[in-house]
Amino acid sequence: MNLSKFFFLLSLLLFVACRQSTADQTTEAPNVLNELSSEKINSKLVPPTVLYGDLLKDVQMAQVFPDGKTFVDCTPKIAVNKILDNYTTLKGQSDFDLKKFILAHFDEPRKYASGFKTDTTKNVMEHINSLWDVLTRQADTAGEGTLIPLPKPYIVPGGRFGEIYYWDSYFTMLGLQASGREDMIENMVDNFAYLIENVGFIPNGNRTYFLGRSQPPFFALMVSVLAEMKGDKVYQKYLPALEKEYAFWMEGMEKMSPTNRFHRRLVRLGDGTIMNRYWDDLKGPREESYREDVELAHESGRPAEEVYKDIRAACESGWDFSSRWLEDGKSLKTIRTTKIIPVDLNALIFNLEMTISKAHTIDDNSEKATFYLQRADQRKKAVLDYCYHSPAGFFLDFDIENGEPTYIPSLAGVFPLFFNMAPEKYALAVSQNIEEDFLRPGGLLSTVHTTGQQWDAPNGWAPLQWMTIKGLRNYGYTELAEKIKMYWININRKVYKETGKMVEKYNVQNLDIEAGGGEYPVQDGFGWSNGVLLKLMTED
Repeated sequence: MNLSKFFFLLSLLLFVACRQSTADQTTEAPNVLNELSSEKINSKLVPPTVLYGDLLKDVQMAQVFPDGKTFVDCTPKIAVNKILDNYTTLKGQSDFDLKKFILAHFDEPRKYASGFKTDTTKNVMEHINSLWDVLTRQADTAGEGTLIPLPKPYIVPGGRFGEIYYWDSYFTMLGLQASGREDMIENMVDNFAYLIENVGFIPNGNRTYFLGRSQPPFFALMVSVLAEMKGDKVYQKYLPALEKEYAFWMEGMEKMSPTNRFHRRLVRLGDGTIMNRYWDDLKGPREESYREDVELAHESGRPAEEVYKDIRAACESGWDFSSRWLEDGKSLKTIRTTKIIPVDLNALIFNLEMTISKAHTIDDNSEKATFYLQRADQRKKAVLDYCYHSPAGFFLDFDIENGEPTYIPSLAGVFPLFFNMAPEKYALAVSQNIEEDFLRPGGLLSTVHTTGQQWDAPNGWAPLQWMTIKGLRNYGYTELAEKIKMYWININRKVYKETGKMVEKYNVQNLDIEAGGGEYPVQDGFGWSNGVLLKLMTED
């Protein structure tokens, strides 16, 4: 059955008003700032709310910069305590100008690739290869501000994103692999291992305002890319980091019980099955989108901390924002991310478990290899039991509160195919729904809903094209995979020819209209678009 029609009819029967969530019975999270006070971590690595205090709130609520991310990415010109002293002294004066004060005391962040002059004689592949150096950020030096310094060079996405981003980097690495840039791939994997060792996990990005959340756990896939180039010894090298990341996602598992069903990123279902959700250990509005979050919470009529919690959790998903997380499937005011078990997250952790098992096998530790293989088997069963919906023929997120699928189809549903978790008959049904509901002239929609959010129709994103193409190939649906590949290559080429740019996302439904939605304009650069396109255009 056509997914859109199926879920439209179903929603008429199943939609209910928002209710008090049992997921709010979450065990108090560890104090992230206390954890960061270890000798391994620079004591200055604290979120901007701690670093800047009232200055942060005042700057963001006054909208000194159109984009709230600008201020939290600024670099202080002098010691922060001196800036705050000056602010306290000057702000009460009648002629005080907050923007002038900020510009006098901070350097604005560099925007990588913005303003880069394209050589129009180059084709798109040559253009991407020339962009790698433009998007390279050299090893960082410690300083005040929000940047978490990394020891080796790395690729940033571009535009407003001048730091490393977790899940973006895997797709960027696909292009670096196609370019033969083993050195940069290894630098980036080393940087992520460094973050795991010193912060305890891989943050959303290397900024202190990301210290409460991670992103979809793609580190194991990055290790696999590097292993393809350097051999299986790579798995042994990064085994401690892989296990420590797993411990982060599974923290508190031993505390789960019928009366303690929710703890950070873990949920215990009625039959005792434990699965993962997205979460953020920090509270309050996001520092980089402070004003937007405060206004959304006020408009929602809901408890503000509940809204902030779900907004932050959606940011850990990377899908910020999407109908996947919305109670009514339409309005951000109804966001409820922490009440949802995401199919993609649990498929990724299945792969993490499988990768750790493989690493232990290579390391001749059969006992640990078997342990993680058993964990992976349990995870696979849980994904098939809770996330595959037979009437729809698709993998869906699971609604913890209502004990049923969310009925919001998205390309997150292809992740079990990417990791070869699905039985053949499930894969067949998924492939049919992909072609019927998601395929458009420019590639694949992220979801079938049009909401104005950037991870919904009519937008298509490079990472989801790659996951789907590879997932379909795994099950022999090569003709459909090839069609998606050519549609995606063509829209990338078209936009490049017309604008001289690679961009963050594309309107796959109307090829003459720029992609939109989200909290900021479409960005150029752009790391993961470059990576996926180059991989697709150079593969055998």
